[in-house]
Amino acid sequence: MLQTFADQAAIAVFNAQLYTQISFEKSRLDALVDSAADGILILNADHTIERCNIAFEKLYGRPRKDIQSKPHTEIIHWTHRPEGQTLEEAESGGWPLTTHAYLYVEGDLQRPEPPPLPVGITYAPLLAPDGNLQNIIATVRDISKFRNAEQIKNTFVSIVSHELKTPVALIKGYVSTLRREDAKWDKSIVKDSLAVIEEEADHLGVMIEDLLDVSRLQAGGLTLNKSDISIPSIVDHLAERFRTQTDRHTIVVDFPAKFPVILADENRLSQVISNLLSNAIKYSPKGEIRIHGQVRPDQVIITVSDQGPGIDPADIPYIFDRFYRSDQAVRKTKGAGLGLYLAKAVVEAHGGRIWVDPQPGSGARICFSLPR
Repeated sequence: MLQTFADQAAIAVFNAQLYTQISFEKSRLDALVDSAADGILILNADHTIERCNIAFEKLYGRPRKDIQSKPHTEIIHWTHRPEGQTLEEAESGGWPLTTHAYLYVEGDLQRPEPPPLPVGITYAPLLAPDGNLQNIIATVRDISKFRNAEQIKNTFVSIVSHELKTPVALIKGYVSTLRREDAKWDKSIVKDSLAVIEEEADHLGVMIEDLLDVSRLQAGGLTLNKSDISIPSIVDHLAERFRTQTDRHTIVVDFPAKFPVILADENRLSQVISNLLSNAIKYSPKGEIRIHGQVRPDQVIITVSDQGPGIDPADIPYIFDRFYRSDQAVRKTKGAGLGLYLAKAVVEAHGGRIWVDPQPGSGARICFSLPR
C-alpha cells in the first residue's frame, strides 16, 4: 500500500512538472505569436479561424473576438482576383500533399474599413502523424511598401527613359543635320542649331545631377558643406542668370536691408532657388516673378511667387513627392518630377521646411524657412 501511494505521488509530481512545462511552452508560443510583426492566423481543418495575433488585428482593423471562430473566407476576402491560387482553389486540387507544401497568394485584402490592404499570405499545413490535416498556419504580410517601391521603380524607368531619350534624339538630329556634306548652312542656322544642342545638353546635365542626388538621398541623405552665406547675394546672382533665359517675365528680388547671414550650404540652397525660379518660368506664361525674404526671430523665410495659373489644390499634397507631376505639367513642360522633391530634401536637411502658400487666382507661391 505504501508503495502504491509512493507511485501515485511520483505520478502526481511528474504530471505537475509536465503541466508546468506545457504551460510554459504555451506561454512562450503565445508570446512568440503575439510579438510577430506579421499577422498570423491559425486555422482548423474546416478553415474556421482558431486564433489570430495582435498584428493581424491591427492589419484587419477589428478586435480578436470579431475574427476568431469565423470562416476563413469571411475574413480573407479579396477585392479582385489575387495573384496565385487561393487556399480554397489549392485544396480543391489536392493541397497539401506534403508537410512543407507552402502556398503563397498576393492581392488586396478587403477590410471592414477602407481602403483595401495589399497583402501577401503564406499558408503552411500542419499534418497529423497519419497524414490528415490538423491546422493551417497563415502568415499575413503587409506589402504596401513593396508595391509602392515597385510603382516608383516603374515610374522612374518610364520617366527617365522618356526624358533622356528626347534630348538625346534632338542632339543627334541637329548634329546629323549639321554634318550633312550635301548642304551648306547659313551662320544663323548653325548658331540656332548649336543653341538647341547646348540647351538640350544642359537639360541632360540637370536631369543626371538630379538623379544622382536622388540616389544619394536613398543611400543615406545629402551631405551639406555649411558656411556663412548671404542669401540676398545668392538670389541676386541667380536672378541675373535667369533674366537671360526669358523675355516674358520680370524677375524681382525683394529682401529687407541687413538680412542676416546664416549657416548653410551655398550650392544646395542655390539648387533650391534655381528649381523654384525654373518652375516659375515654366508654369507662368508671363508676368512678374518675385523672390521675397522675411526675417523672423529664429528663422528666415524665402518666398518665390509668380503670376501664372497657380497650383491646383488637388495637387498641393503631392507636389513634393518623388516623380510627381500634375496633369498640367505633363502636358505643357518637360521634367522628371524631381525638382521639388530635392528642394524639400535640401531644406529639411538644413532643419527648415518648405510648403505651398495657396493664393487662389494669383499664381503659385512656394515658401521655405531656414533656421538662423
